[in-house]
Amino acid sequence: MSRIFCLSSNITTEPYPVYPLGMAIIAGALSRAGHEVRQFDFLAAGKSEEALVAAVADFAPDGICLSLRNIDNVDSFSAESAWYVGQARGLVELLRSVSAAPVIVGGPGFSILPEEILAYLGADYGVVGEGEEAVCAIVAALAQGAAVAKLTVGRAPLLGPEQGAPLLTRELVDYYVGQTGMVNLQSKRGCPHDCVYCTYPSLEGKRFRPRAAGIVADDIERIGRDFGVNGFFFTDSVFNDARGEYLELAEEILRRNLKISFCAFFRPQGLGRPELALLKRAGLHAAELGTDAASDATLAGIDKGFTFADVAAVNAACVAERIPAAHFIIFGGPDETMATVQEGLVNIAALEHCVVFAFSGIRILPGTRMLARAIADGVIAAGTPLLKPVYYFSPQLDHDAMNAAILKGFQGRRDRIFPPSEGQVRMAVMRRFGFRGSLWDRLIAFPPEGQV
Repeated sequence: MSRIFCLSSNITTEPYPVYPLGMAIIAGALSRAGHEVRQFDFLAAGKSEEALVAAVADFAPDGICLSLRNIDNVDSFSAESAWYVGQARGLVELLRSVSAAPVIVGGPGFSILPEEILAYLGADYGVVGEGEEAVCAIVAALAQGAAVAKLTVGRAPLLGPEQGAPLLTRELVDYYVGQTGMVNLQSKRGCPHDCVYCTYPSLEGKRFRPRAAGIVADDIERIGRDFGVNGFFFTDSVFNDARGEYLELAEEILRRNLKISFCAFFRPQGLGRPELALLKRAGLHAAELGTDAASDATLAGIDKGFTFADVAAVNAACVAERIPAAHFIIFGGPDETMATVQEGLVNIAALEHCVVFAFSGIRILPGTRMLARAIADGVIAAGTPLLKPVYYFSPQLDHDAMNAAILKGFQGRRDRIFPPSEGQVRMAVMRRFGFRGSLWDRLIAFPPEGQV
């Protein structure tokens, strides 16, 4: 069996630090295959190159798995300063200086532009998509001296008990729980929705592949027993699937009397008070909503499949159940005009007792229909390199004027965040006062009980 060093290269803390679930899942698969595994998180290690070098030298690995979670932070205001591929290249160079072990790269960021990123990083091998089986196969082949393709595409199987089961470490649990009170879990993969900008369907498949509710609950129980953790974030592309399997998980949590607190990503449609009440009883403490646009015209422009009336109804249900909600909204997408910007700001102002994070422009990525739209609209030329951030802004508006309008519309509101970096400023203040958690939920003030 081989000694495999797993490295999470993620350093972003926007909007808050998140447990490196991808690395933990790959480490779990390798460990179950009989390999000796060590996990190292560059962020949790204080971004210390010295600590990384010492850890690799001490472990003397036969192979190194590097996880690239993000290409950049999809914030057009800081495109140059938050390009994580450049930072990952520096890590590969550092690894080369201390070890001759082959470097295998994977992760969602890598899988979006695998050929370009593999070449840029100078790594040996890459895994596109889901890596549990692929990484184990590569490691076994290398141990036998067999030839291995530079790129391997991972399968997207039905999820059994072992797919998605993370191998957590005490060191990393203590770090992330200390920062946010949560560790990450996954209850499903894939996404059947067809938003023009999104990479989830190409990365995980175009249908939901749930893990059985009992298996997810087993993970929750195990993590609680082994690490004393009762806070979780479900990293599913969309937690509230139309078939209602998310409700089965909530019922299983209640049946087992698991005392947890959790947050997740939700689609703001078909989510009413009965569903939210059940989720709250199961431990839902906050909901992050993929609202994505602020007017019906721009929601249609990115093919969200719902209207702003749906968004308003879900927000009202969250308020009625006193569940903090955050809306993530992108301005400047297809069919945006200054008229829709103003309409969107009016719509946002009507969303009470919630937080809104606004973004300017849509990051153009391969594997999405946004790329074809950007070329058709003359925003970019065919063949434009996309490794470094390139953004779509509707040609029907002046995006500087749009940004000024958003800033004016959000002025004086602590629960309206723009540009995204402003959120980091506010979170840092709360952390200095000793607050822990996702923190954005503390920006919300609910009306007195019985008043909505």
